[in-house]
Amino acid sequence: MSVRLRAAALCAAQTLALAGCAPRALVAGMERDAPRVVVAPWQSHEVCAQLAPNERLDYRFTSSAPVAFSIAYGEGSVVLMPVVHDHSTSGSGIYAAPLARRYCLEWEAGPPGAILSYRVIVRPRPH
Repeated sequence: MSVRLRAAALCAAQTLALAGCAPRALVAGMERDAPRVVVAPWQSHEVCAQLAPNERLDYRFTSSAPVAFSIAYGEGSVVLMPVVHDHSTSGSGIYAAPLARRYCLEWEAGPPGAILSYRVIVRPRPH
């Protein structure tokens, strides 16, 4: 298992253990807009959303330095990462949830750290 996958599994386990302390997960119709998030070297920033099937994560971000970006969710004891972009300074997309799960977007900084700006909107499933 790669270092990144081990870290994601550990992060998922910690997220579940700390769920009572974690910021409330976004749900359909909610958005989170963060114009300036300082991410220390080798640290990460995460935003999670509780999605129903076919609800969509509409996201866009920019970063002052390359970051590893991913969207992940748990399936039993396994962490699946359907979206992964390494060394990104910007990105955007719409991810449609195949299953009802908690999906987390994560930005991981490298040695210089990063200043991140992002917007995440949870779109309801289309009618």
